[in-house]
Amino acid sequence: INEILLKNPDGFILDLRNNPGGLLRTAIEVTSYWVGGNDIIVIEKRRDGSFIAENAVNKNSLLRSLPTVVLINKGSASGSEIVAGALQDYKLSTLIGETSFGKGSVQDLKKLKDGSSVKLTIAKWLTPKTREIDAKGIEPDIKVELTEDDWNNNRDPQLDKALEILRK
Repeated sequence: INEILLKNPDGFILDLRNNPGGLLRTAIEVTSYWVGGNDIIVIEKRRDGSFIAENAVNKNSLLRSLPTVVLINKGSASGSEIVAGALQDYKLSTLIGETSFGKGSVQDLKKLKDGSSVKLTIAKWLTPKTREIDAKGIEPDIKVELTEDDWNNNRDPQLDKALEILRK
């Protein structure tokens, strides 16, 4: 990030298309480049109805003032949806593409005595404005489809739209 900022960019494109997520801590760290202080990045809604808020991990938010576009599609899931949802809620980016996958559940694997196991959903992820991610996904601000024809002909209308927005 520091190397990028030294080049004085006009904007930032974060491509989360086909990003299946990853670790919660990583999603929080990435989002913290925009969202800082004590701002909430994601809320865990537990099965018992209680809530646990996860806050930004630093106060720097180095990219907060940099125009940002986030690209998402149906392959953007879990951690990438946490990042996209938080940036959208705080109006720190424009989301372009297609509705994300909708993987906003927290699961726990329990081993049973007979050696088998069962996976239980123990919580759901919510955006800072308490929008549920699971089964709904994150809606882009600007819907742009990437068709098979686009893919086969090396066109990327989603990226083209992101560049258009940043040039304004």
